[in-house]
Amino acid sequence: MPPNHRFTHKRSIKSGLPPGSLVHIGKSPDKAIQISVMVYNSDAVDEHQYHQAAQYRQLSRSNGVTWINIEGVHDVEAIRHIGECHTFHPLVLEDIVNTVQRPKIEDYGDYLFIVLRMLRPTDQGDFSSEQLSLILGPDYLFTFQEGIKGDVFDGVRGRIRSGKGKICGMGSDYLAYALIDAVVDSYFSVLENFGERIVDVEEQLALTPNHSSLQLIIGMKKEVIFLRKSVWPLREAISFLERGDSELLHDSTRLYFRDVYDHTVQVIDTVETYRDLLSGMLDLYLSSISNRTNEVMKFLTVIGTIFMPLTFLVGVYGMNFKHLPELEWYNGYFALWGLMIAISLLMVLYFKKRRWL
Repeated sequence: MPPNHRFTHKRSIKSGLPPGSLVHIGKSPDKAIQISVMVYNSDAVDEHQYHQAAQYRQLSRSNGVTWINIEGVHDVEAIRHIGECHTFHPLVLEDIVNTVQRPKIEDYGDYLFIVLRMLRPTDQGDFSSEQLSLILGPDYLFTFQEGIKGDVFDGVRGRIRSGKGKICGMGSDYLAYALIDAVVDSYFSVLENFGERIVDVEEQLALTPNHSSLQLIIGMKKEVIFLRKSVWPLREAISFLERGDSELLHDSTRLYFRDVYDHTVQVIDTVETYRDLLSGMLDLYLSSISNRTNEVMKFLTVIGTIFMPLTFLVGVYGMNFKHLPELEWYNGYFALWGLMIAISLLMVLYFKKRRWL
């Protein structure tokens, strides 16, 4: 998503509608909804793919964990169909299709609803962003993505398919931890690329500060504000997962959420550092432009000061009076040139002695 589109969304289209109205707000991908279902336990893994919401039916209870991943929340009717199959609250469905939500967590008793931003670095040096919504139940986990190509869950899928690690022997709360941890880890990749861009802009600013440097700084300030809004509320949500009293979260998993909380705090610290750096770079740019202006004005002032006595002399001897004492002097022209050159040299030497040049 282009950087400018992250900050402007037409939320006014929902004005006047009753609560629970499903209106998609966000970018609509050019593809149909895709539903992938992964049922696993410590012994086996079973996967299914659906390309139409009508093919999807409420899943029967299994002896393992069921992970249902939906890509493409722009299909409002499909989201409504899935919500009716599992009796999800209308407000949950409304927040899923409204992809400009603030990261948060809500406890609905039988399930937890979690919203966060999934960020990924792009080849252009910036990052893409999409809303990720999770519904955590006793033995299932729903994840709703906007439908932007790719995600950060390939490592989690690989561990489930290979049966490596603890994930296949744990519950749905551990799966939620693994996915949230993958999202938070991707923040570090985004911040690393962002830090490299800051270094490049700093070098450009030190060598040749110009209007393009200002545009880069302003654009990066908008991005760091977006990062800040994406990460700060997430700390509160993960703190609930670490310390909340929901029966859906086991004590053995809370320790892992504590680790994710620490990573989130590290991300926040890095974002705040970059924010301060960009503010300092903006001040540095303004100071550089001001210094450049001062240098130009000083040079023009010196030139003007040197020419002031010369202009006075030329003005005196350019007067149209008939009886000027030096008019009949044979070497007067050359003497006046010598006097003006001597005055100019003396003034230049004086300026250098005072370190004005």
